Amino acid sequence: MPNINEQKKAYQKLVDQTSPKPNLFKNCLWAFGVGGLICCIGQVINDVLMYNAGLSKDTAATFTSIILVFLGALLTGLDLYDSIGKKAGAGSVVPITGFANSVVSPAIEYKKEGYVFGVGAKIFTIAGPVILYGVLSSVIVGLIYFMVGV
Repeated sequence: MPNINEQKKAYQKLVDQTSPKPNLFKNCLWAFGVGGLICCIGQVINDVLMYNAGLSKDTAATFTSIILVFLGALLTGLDLYDSIGKKAGAGSVVPITGFANSVVSPAIEYKKEGYVFGVGAKIFTIAGPVILYGVLSSVIVGLIYFMVGV
C-alpha cells in the first residue's frame, strides 16, 4: 500500500497531465484589450463631461468614476460582467468596474439569505480587504507625510 506522499505525488502528476495548459499570450492580449477598452470608455465619458457638459477636470473625473462604477454594477446585475471576466481576466478586474463587480456579486449571491445576514454580512467579502488595506496604507502614508513635513 503506497504511503500518503506517494499518493499525493501521483495525484499531482495526473492533475498536471489532464489540466488544460493556458495560452498565456492570448490571455494577456485579452486582458490588455478589455482593460484598455474600459479605460478608453472612461476617457470618452470624461471628455464628454469636460468639453460638452462644461465640468471642471476634478468634477468630471468624479462623475466618470461614478458612471464607471454604475456600469460595472449594472453589467454584474445583468449577469454580463462574469462573462467578460472569464475572457478578459485581470483586464476586467483591475479597473474601477471590477471593484463594482466585487461588491455587487456577493450582494446578489447572498440576497436569498436576507438583507441583514445575507447582503449586509457578505457584501464586502471580496472588496472588504481592498478597502481595509487601502485605508490603512493611506493612513500610513499620511503619517509619514505629516512627520516629514513635505
